[in-house]
Amino acid sequence: MKQGRLLLIPNLLGETKIEECLPSSIKQTIERTNIYIVENVRSARRFIKKVFPKKNIDDTIFFSYGKHDSLDLEKDFLFNILTGEDIGLISEAGVPAVADPGSKIIEYAHQYKVIVKPLVGPSSILMALMSSGMNGQNFAFNGYLPINQKERIKKIKELEKISQNRNQTQIFMETPYRNNKLYETLTKTCNHNTKLCIASNLTLEYESIISKTIGEWKDIRLDLNKKPTIFLIS
Repeated sequence: MKQGRLLLIPNLLGETKIEECLPSSIKQTIERTNIYIVENVRSARRFIKKVFPKKNIDDTIFFSYGKHDSLDLEKDFLFNILTGEDIGLISEAGVPAVADPGSKIIEYAHQYKVIVKPLVGPSSILMALMSSGMNGQNFAFNGYLPINQKERIKKIKELEKISQNRNQTQIFMETPYRNNKLYETLTKTCNHNTKLCIASNLTLEYESIISKTIGEWKDIRLDLNKKPTIFLIS
């Protein structure tokens, strides 16, 4: 029997038109895939119905890998793969396993020589980098910075120093409701000549991507509250 594959299915970054962010192959994949591992079942069902409205959700199987879920990889994943079923992995936003906990599932697939098939879709991290005007040959994604203010300032200074010494773009993000606090900390902590790019609401109607020096940002009042944002310094 032919073995199934693990399909890495990209999600939208927010409320936007499917055709503006996802190729038609995603619709075809969702049409023929009936088993999914998802971060949140409710939002995954909504996404699938948006991409392919004719999908029979009641006949679709969902396994959740959220914080409080216990996904049995052998029983829920490997069994279906070995019986020839493709399984789709869907993140809450963007591409699976990037700033997302799905990497453990992919690692498990590789251990059992399961074919892992990445599909094309939006990544806020790469979209921010490519539109920042900063070094795209040498960069690092640092995830979330520490919440503690002293530790956060220390981390920012560390990243700024690394960026200067290595000519390496430093990329990070924050929980949307804490964006304004991070912006304030960056403008007070970083060197006057350090460049900061703020990329908000990527692919959405009110998308904004602006690169300026810290010295220039200090004169700008910005409201990033509840806006999905990627920060880059160089």
